[in-house]
Amino acid sequence: MTDEIEVRVLSTVEAVHEAAALFDVIWPGEHETMPANILRALEHSGNYVAGVYDGDLMVGAAAAFCGPPAARTMHSHIAGVLPEYQGRGVGKVLKNHQREWAFARGIGHITWTFDPLVARNAHFNLRVLGARVTEYLVDQYGPMDDGINRGDESDRLMISWALAAPAAPPREEDIVTAVAVPHDIEALRRTDPLEAGEWRYRVRDAFQGLLADGFVVGGFDDDRGYLFVRR
Repeated sequence: MTDEIEVRVLSTVEAVHEAAALFDVIWPGEHETMPANILRALEHSGNYVAGVYDGDLMVGAAAAFCGPPAARTMHSHIAGVLPEYQGRGVGKVLKNHQREWAFARGIGHITWTFDPLVARNAHFNLRVLGARVTEYLVDQYGPMDDGINRGDESDRLMISWALAAPAAPPREEDIVTAVAVPHDIEALRRTDPLEAGEWRYRVRDAFQGLLADGFVVGGFDDDRGYLFVRR
């Protein structure tokens, strides 16, 4: 299926507006997810704004901005694909396009954030791509009113993807402990929002305690959760 997927840099006003509308479909809410004028400004000033296409249909999009020149980094602020295209390898195609775009401009790392409770994103980011967790950010964006995040605190993990040398999984003998997360937090939020909220605080407390004690996230296991190793 991914052979038919193409990622294109968005350089026209029409394409940028299409991407902004797509983000609002993926994250429905009362306000614009990523206004078209911001996307246009990012693209025009040399940052990364791209769309994922299945033929002529845009099915995903992403926007990222470059960090300080000496840091050689790019921060991927938003990336998403339509629900019907999730779990089909489209995300990896998009990330590989970001990687090639960054490499061509002398950028060595891409950073982004994700919700630590979303197991499928942890699997993709840490196991598939080999990104590393660098920070646990408490309520990073404040209240969010989109249909996915509404009613929850916006804790995020900051991760860094070393483009030339992705992280390898930890050796079993190096794993000290694990922090479990729900298999499907998004479904749990719909069926038992109270339990979903309790997961937020359990995972937050566990992360903060382990990080304060000098441990780091070495990887992710689908059954055990986040795998912690000694720094």
